[in-house]
Amino acid sequence: MVGGVAVGQAGVVGLHGVIPNSPGRVGSLVESFLPWCGVVVALLIVVALVRRSGVGLVALLLPVGVWVHSFGGLLLPPPDAGARELVVVQHNVSDENPDPAGTARALLAAGGDLVALEEVVVPALAVYEDILRDDYPHHVVRGTVGLWSKYPIRDEQLVDIRPRAFEDGWSRGLRSVVRTPYGDVAAYVAHLPSVRVGVRGLASSPRDESARMLGDVVRGEEVETVILMGDLNSTVDDRGLHPLTSQLNVAERGFAFSYPAALPLARIDQVLARSADVSHIRTLPATGSDHLPVAARVTLDPLPPSGRPAP
Repeated sequence: MVGGVAVGQAGVVGLHGVIPNSPGRVGSLVESFLPWCGVVVALLIVVALVRRSGVGLVALLLPVGVWVHSFGGLLLPPPDAGARELVVVQHNVSDENPDPAGTARALLAAGGDLVALEEVVVPALAVYEDILRDDYPHHVVRGTVGLWSKYPIRDEQLVDIRPRAFEDGWSRGLRSVVRTPYGDVAAYVAHLPSVRVGVRGLASSPRDESARMLGDVVRGEEVETVILMGDLNSTVDDRGLHPLTSQLNVAERGFAFSYPAALPLARIDQVLARSADVSHIRTLPATGSDHLPVAARVTLDPLPPSGRPAP
């Protein structure tokens, strides 16, 4: 029995892409929790040891190898800081946050160069602006998403990622250009639609549609270096984010499960990049939100031989 389950676990992790997504978007649902297959494998090892099953232990080498290949790198310690590195903080602050002031102070303590927030609503917006102003003199807010920066911001604009079925006024995307010491960076902040898990499976059509729209915008971005921050309501293994993960780099180290804050099961708060590596991502202490903040180190690609940013 242990051997059969072991082979099945290896298949789920290694071949999750062939799991059909209908009915109920089963494939996306499984992919949202893939790292937890490691816990199942660990339990199987205990069972095999208790039963003294040599065959079972040998069979378990397969899922262990597949899991390590898929997720082992995330367990590695953070690399040394790079010369061309930005620290990015991402947080869904919750529109029901009872302590926006405490949340803003917690984000300040992270020492990021950029801070991206979602579910920023009135009157909490004024609190964030007031507390973050000194350390982050540049900021832009569009709808319920905002970006605070230590460096100048220009070319701010709304990014339309509203699914067709959603009513006018739904606004959860922005794009701006940040003039960093390492050259211009196109910074996107997005909050994709929520998903629901019910008896019919995963309801994710609006999120997937919004991800495709955002992917099209990023694909046409003329600034070479891109950093996307946001509550994407999905893990990077979920095929629903393929329009983004197919063209942007994901975190190389760190699991950083961010949701729900009380018992984090998945990282749905993401930092993705183009012409840059997200070398490490970690969670920060809980705030008044139902999400944990995450902080990521983003290492930008080296300058061209001229020593100047590419045009």
